[in-house]
Amino acid sequence: MMGWRGRIGFLIPPGNPTVEPEMASLAPRGVSVHFHRMVASGATGSLSGQDERNRSQIAHLQDTADLLALVKPGVMVMAHTAMSYTLGREAEAALVDRMQARYDRPFVTAFGSVVAALRHLGIDRVAYATPYSPETTLQGKAHLESYGFAVPAFGHLPGVTNIYDETAERAYALARLVDRPEAQAVFLSGVGMPTLEAIDLLERDLGKPVISSASAMMWNALRALGVGASVPGGGRLLATMGTAPAATALSSPDPGA
Repeated sequence: MMGWRGRIGFLIPPGNPTVEPEMASLAPRGVSVHFHRMVASGATGSLSGQDERNRSQIAHLQDTADLLALVKPGVMVMAHTAMSYTLGREAEAALVDRMQARYDRPFVTAFGSVVAALRHLGIDRVAYATPYSPETTLQGKAHLESYGFAVPAFGHLPGVTNIYDETAERAYALARLVDRPEAQAVFLSGVGMPTLEAIDLLERDLGKPVISSASAMMWNALRALGVGASVPGGGRLLATMGTAPAATALSSPDPGA
């Protein structure tokens, strides 16, 4: 039987060529990965119109997830970081609650997995790097800060025409560009830009944890399945993972805070 240790279902943007091979490369023995593409129109991978595409994917998410659920995954993953930036903290938490209730299984987001990973590693100051437009990058910075993380340095990759044409080499250069001594870790946002080939090299060269949306969502999905395998290629986060419960829900902001 495919996925005899567990199945992970990923909801991915249309046009994204990166998630499938990267997740397949990280999947431990006995864990199968399955994919369904979300609904959005427009130029995929383009920096312009990203928020509009995100809103289309959100509007159609339940229909898309219904089809993915037919594979009977043990956990479902919304594999698109910037959708969380469009949603905002409260709406993202509500979405996760709604999807978990509908499918009676863990539902995690790429960004929620990053939050869980940073907390797991004891990180509260993070350098933030993206392949997005300046506007979307600022959305992501504000989203990180809404969860209590300090962002002492941030930046976006220059010269991006299409996120899906980017490379791990460019992700490496971007992480080095934004890193600062006061940052305890570097977060590479986005699942369209390849990152996995760069993470171990960056951790050796920078001397600190490097987390990408890709590494975090696989780590969190495996925790949801109760699979504690150490996974090479995802930095110290995946190399030393245990089987603690996944962070399957994101809390809404405390109105009294």
